[in-house]
Amino acid sequence: MKHRLDYAQAAPAGYSALGSVHRYIHGCGLEKELIDLVYLRVSQLNGCAYCLDSHSRDLLKQGIDLEKLMLVAAWHEASPLFTPRECAALAWAEVVTQVAQTQVPDADYTRVSALFNDKEVADLTLAIALMNALNRVAISFRKVPAAVKAHRVNQDHE
Repeated sequence: MKHRLDYAQAAPAGYSALGSVHRYIHGCGLEKELIDLVYLRVSQLNGCAYCLDSHSRDLLKQGIDLEKLMLVAAWHEASPLFTPRECAALAWAEVVTQVAQTQVPDADYTRVSALFNDKEVADLTLAIALMNALNRVAISFRKVPAAVKAHRVNQDHE
């Protein structure tokens, strides 16, 4: 994978605007681990290697159990490892990310609304939308994951 362009340098005002949304999300009151779990799940659905690497690292730094991290993609089957709020947020992340297929059913909205207040649902949805946007930018411009960069450095030193 060859990095195509540095979008932060090419469009600094646009990148800064996305950064403002990111800062808002991390200060909105939602739990940091929950936000990062949602970011990770969205990135899994979109196949964004850069974001998968980044959010996995963030969650590990926060002290998430490795078993929980490994099972985010199959959280439905591993639901005892996740809180009810995390399950609701992950389900919401899936239907919102796949909006063209799901049309975000009322049942899913009812489920997330039972565990999150209106502001939290709005903030959670903004977080999902932001990660979908960032995934599309990173994939389009072939942003290289830290693990791939490290591997290349290690190979160069062998």
